[in-house]
Amino acid sequence: MATCTVPKFATSPEKKTFVRRMTRDRSQKIRHAVQWLFVALNVWIGVQFYLWVRSFERGGAGLAVARPAGVEGWLPIAGLMNTKYLLASGHIAAIHPAAMFLFLAFVLMSILLKKAFCSWLCPVGTLSERLGMLGRKVFGRNLRLPRWADIPLRGLKYLLMGFFVISVGAMSAESLEGFMHSPYGLLADVKMLNFFRDMGITAAAVIGVLMLLSMLVEHFWCRYLCPYGALMGLVSLLSPVKIRRDAEACIDCGKCARACPAGLAVDRLVQIRSAECTACMACVAACPAENALQFALPPARAAEPAARWRRRVATPLVVAGVVAYLFLAAVLFARVTNHWQTNMPRSVYQQLVPVADELAHPGM
Repeated sequence: MATCTVPKFATSPEKKTFVRRMTRDRSQKIRHAVQWLFVALNVWIGVQFYLWVRSFERGGAGLAVARPAGVEGWLPIAGLMNTKYLLASGHIAAIHPAAMFLFLAFVLMSILLKKAFCSWLCPVGTLSERLGMLGRKVFGRNLRLPRWADIPLRGLKYLLMGFFVISVGAMSAESLEGFMHSPYGLLADVKMLNFFRDMGITAAAVIGVLMLLSMLVEHFWCRYLCPYGALMGLVSLLSPVKIRRDAEACIDCGKCARACPAGLAVDRLVQIRSAECTACMACVAACPAENALQFALPPARAAEPAARWRRRVATPLVVAGVVAYLFLAAVLFARVTNHWQTNMPRSVYQQLVPVADELAHPGM
């Protein structure tokens, strides 16, 4: 887990004349627009997938819709398993191939733009953010846990991530292929849908508690429990684009730190290296000083004036464009190479989908 250190030159004792930002920041409007577009896409995929499942449960009756491969974006473990299978065998898995391409696209986003997937695309992150907003309206504020509780709790998501990575990493190509071709592996997406359709009291209570905690503590699930976000965070340490602060232009108002949903000390750092940074740009939006805070590449030279960052800044439109490009490129490449859909006869689905809940894990 990365930590934030405070460089000796993080603040300057002598401040230039305060230059107020002249243009209104649009980063949050652009980010929210991208979030809702992706939510709409996922809702459309979810409705189509539900109709596809119901057609088999009704013996072929109902609307005849195709299985949307995009639903595999909700199968990150399948994406991780198929990535390991590709590395171990040199072949692309035939079952749930879209899961791997989406997984790799999101990893690449993290390498280029920090954890932009979490704050720009992830529907769970979008829901968590809205729950935090609702919590501020209902309770007046969100809680910030003390460091002695916050840091150990943050470690939970890395423990969960390690469990999945080690478990999948220990599997051979043959065992991975066997799992994916088993009825359980083939219908992992159907079983996920059935979990929410036939949710028990215990599961509903757990989800309800998590939603309440997300209202009280901003991004509770994402901050403390999400193993997918933990993996993206570790990968994001490789990103050359970071939140960078010009200590001379900064007026030490502290608004950026208060706006940061991850609770990072943006106002005391020259750059944010932390794995918790999601590139949401909330700190940049809150900054009132012109060019004091930017989401940017490093200067071409160490001594380059911070004012030159404007030539190397990742503006909100640039971030939105890169995110959309990587997502669409992954989908188009998989489609063109015929590695997007799981090519399974309808007769197999007709036999298995109605009894999906009865299928046991192959390791049990």
